[in-house]
Amino acid sequence: MNNTQSKRKPYVREMKKDWWLKNAFYTGYMIREGTSIFVSIYAVVLMWGLLRLVQGQEAFNGWLESLQSPIAILFHVIALAACLFHAKTWFALAPKAMRIFRGEELVPEKPIVIAQYVALAAVSLLILFIVA
Repeated sequence: MNNTQSKRKPYVREMKKDWWLKNAFYTGYMIREGTSIFVSIYAVVLMWGLLRLVQGQEAFNGWLESLQSPIAILFHVIALAACLFHAKTWFALAPKAMRIFRGEELVPEKPIVIAQYVALAAVSLLILFIVA
């Protein structure tokens, strides 16, 4: 029997637009997901820079000049804050998503989170060493 033959109406729960503001967990989740918008836009800005680099020195210099406007600087500050918040929340979430066992015992979350920060610092220093 399909829904057209049934005389019963299906229950449709009403969802208000601000449902996620009523619970701190959901608010944090939505803010974390919202930061991905800035990360995505920043990725497009970088790809645009690569496109300009391929087009030649003059085009690339024009792209660099456009990044010195106050709006671009403000966007980069906001994108940096969004990326840092996104990374921090991901590092805190990773031990829950990736459960590591040592024998029969679950490895605590704190060493996993610290290991991620150490790896981030090591990779960052390696990149700075290569670039400099």
